[in-house]
Amino acid sequence: MIRGVRESDVDAVVQLVHDLAEYERAPQECHLTAAQLGAALFGPSPALFGHVAEQDGEVVGMSLWFLSFSTWTGTHGIYLEDLYVRPEHRGGGHGRALFLALAKEAADRGLGRFEWSVLDWNQSAIDFYEAMGAARVNDWYRYRLADEALLKAAARV
Repeated sequence: MIRGVRESDVDAVVQLVHDLAEYERAPQECHLTAAQLGAALFGPSPALFGHVAEQDGEVVGMSLWFLSFSTWTGTHGIYLEDLYVRPEHRGGGHGRALFLALAKEAADRGLGRFEWSVLDWNQSAIDFYEAMGAARVNDWYRYRLADEALLKAAARV
């Protein structure tokens, strides 16, 4: 069963995010707390949204996403930050259902794009997304300004 994330799901979703960070070989980079996620999802002006996959009353997977905007098309889109299903629940259609729920969300809202990033070594995720009909964007590089580099750039002003 796929449904919108509820406040009562926050602890489970935080654990799934930390599990994802472990899976992606970067647990030291994940500092998300329940307070942070709760505020982002359910604060006065939420800018983060999510779905959970539930089986027998247990949250076994999740997607977290936010709205993006394309100045070229003049429309919003969905940017998928995280999609994760616990390993013991993979193969049961939860990831596919989470993914398709977001595609439907984008279509129902009249949004122009649904995008995300995948680690280059994560062949099982690449295969999954390509099986869903996704196409790799080869002519763009993704960049990030974070941590010390972000502070140095901000100090230039």
